[in-house]
Amino acid sequence: MKQKATVSSSRRKSRKAYFTAPSHIRRKLMSAPLSKELRAKYNVRSLPIRRDDEVIICRGHFHDREGKVTTVYRKKWRIHIERVTRDKANGQTVPIGIHPSKVMITKIKLDKDRKALLDRKNRATKKGKYTEKDTA
Repeated sequence: MKQKATVSSSRRKSRKAYFTAPSHIRRKLMSAPLSKELRAKYNVRSLPIRRDDEVIICRGHFHDREGKVTTVYRKKWRIHIERVTRDKANGQTVPIGIHPSKVMITKIKLDKDRKALLDRKNRATKKGKYTEKDTA
């Protein structure tokens, strides 16, 4: 059942919005789940992936490989991870693109913006205008 009158539930429109999304929206769409330890620590399920995060690949040919994210290729919806490469016929090595939903973040590159994001997304803290002290 449709929840909001202003939001389309059309498959066609959803796919168009996804594949023509601008870079700042692709950042959010290219999120990866956090490991069990990080999820328990920060009370956050997933985060937009960034360059120096450490991840483990969970699906596909390269599953159970760990490494640091070297590139977030928003245009192609892929991330490149160090040591996940293949050799071309001419001997050159090229990184293999992995979709961020198929990896799990094991170590977060923290800076002040990332800390603020984790605080905002923290599901344990009560958010709202009033505290119990104010209402009593």
